Amino acid sequence: MTSKSDQLNGRVVAITGGARGIGKATAEALVAAGAKVVIGDLDADLVAASAAEIGGGTVGLPLDVTDRESFEQFFDAAEAASGTIDVLINNAGIMPVGRFLEEDDATARRQIDVNVHGVLFGMKIALPRFVERGNGHLINIASAAGKGGFPGVATYSGTKHFVVGVSEAARLELRGSGVDISCVMPNIVNTDLGSGIGQARFVPKSEPQDVANAIVATIKKPHFDVYVPAFLGPLAQVVNTLPRSGREGLMRFLKADTVILDGDWDARKSYEDRASKSDPKHEKL
Repeated sequence: MTSKSDQLNGRVVAITGGARGIGKATAEALVAAGAKVVIGDLDADLVAASAAEIGGGTVGLPLDVTDRESFEQFFDAAEAASGTIDVLINNAGIMPVGRFLEEDDATARRQIDVNVHGVLFGMKIALPRFVERGNGHLINIASAAGKGGFPGVATYSGTKHFVVGVSEAARLELRGSGVDISCVMPNIVNTDLGSGIGQARFVPKSEPQDVANAIVATIKKPHFDVYVPAFLGPLAQVVNTLPRSGREGLMRFLKADTVILDGDWDARKSYEDRASKSDPKHEKL
């Protein structure tokens, strides 16, 4: 009988935005399951420290997902250090919070560069290699906001809709190639990104370990739609059968229309400051 560790033993997994939050929790879970892990992050010092903390031979490398050359260098260095990459997890992302009409252009550009181009670059670098050898697994971290629009994160919701859409289209194009594509859609997670945000009625925050466990499970048994918590999948199916007035009424009942805008702004300040520096090309805009 194959043990849990044997199922992932020796497989090489690269994770963007892996120095903290969901990325770090996923790296820890994968190492525990027997995988070889490489994490990349914009903060070179932090990613090196996080790799040492995770242990198990984890490699930490600098990575700016908004720069294709940086991403290519990361991918090549990861393979040089740990072997051929079997799984790429496009996890890096940012979520500035605020009303859409108050959002400046620099904030929107940062989100699009990190959340959209950061995913596209990873896909365009990894998928040709996967297709050439006839196997590989691409996992894009989207969000429950990729299936609906949430007040307070309008542009973020748009970027995550993009991640879901491009993942679905690429999966269909690569059908029969031996390459798997999965899209992970968590609700608000108890990380820095989710700091200061409460929870919708009946939908508690997830923990990063919950998302990590779901990712490990889908690497073992690939499927496309990965909701965290899992009940969000059936809930989304039900919601999609409702007319517009019904969907919006349900959002109001669940308080999903106010939970983000009513957040604790002081508790989010540290994250918002860091997110504003997440794309070096636009720091001065």
